[in-house]
Amino acid sequence: MYMQRPDGQNEEIGLAHVPLDRERILGTALEVLNEVGLKELSMRKIADRLQVKTASLYYHVKDKEELMQLLSDRICRGMAWPEPSLGWQEQIYQWAEQLRKILLSHRDAVELFHQAIAKGSERLAQIENLYHLLVRAGFPDPHIPWIASILKNYVFGFAAENARLLAIANNQHDSYENMSEHYEQFYGQLPKEKFPNMIRLAPYTTRTDWEKEFHFGLSVLIDGLTGKL
Repeated sequence: MYMQRPDGQNEEIGLAHVPLDRERILGTALEVLNEVGLKELSMRKIADRLQVKTASLYYHVKDKEELMQLLSDRICRGMAWPEPSLGWQEQIYQWAEQLRKILLSHRDAVELFHQAIAKGSERLAQIENLYHLLVRAGFPDPHIPWIASILKNYVFGFAAENARLLAIANNQHDSYENMSEHYEQFYGQLPKEKFPNMIRLAPYTTRTDWEKEFHFGLSVLIDGLTGKL
């Protein structure tokens, strides 16, 4: 980063001289999260990246718990809400796609969200919007939190499984395609008399079309919810 000297020349300055604020801390925390994962994320690592003392962070972020809250809120900020003129079913499809997208855009995001109860304005706004969508669709009040939880848990579970398998593929097989080929061969060598269905379904089990599977699961949920109106 550069600052202008009185003589008009630019002078390079270190990160330690850039004013520290919460926004800068959270941006750096997301960088560290994506590099080392949630278990290794610490205030010290964030401070080291910012070239400041750890104690300096606590003026802006009270503790690790508040950091989790703020990070989950910051991630939610990138989530666009569907066009309200669409039917409620289509809005749920688009909402779920957006949520899955932001969960997969940051390492260990699902675990982060599970550790932090929604308190920030961004996460609360997403919940409020989903409740409003379900109210307008005509669902009774007692069912709305249940439905919202069902939908959230489906997206979180799918994103977590997606991220887990991609991590295994990258760490152990170089790519998802190589892992798929490896396990398809493995299933093909199983005893046919004991595992006929696993062998027959191996091409579908090992070479999942994530988009089609995600939409299929959503369609099952939405069809079931439609029957409750």
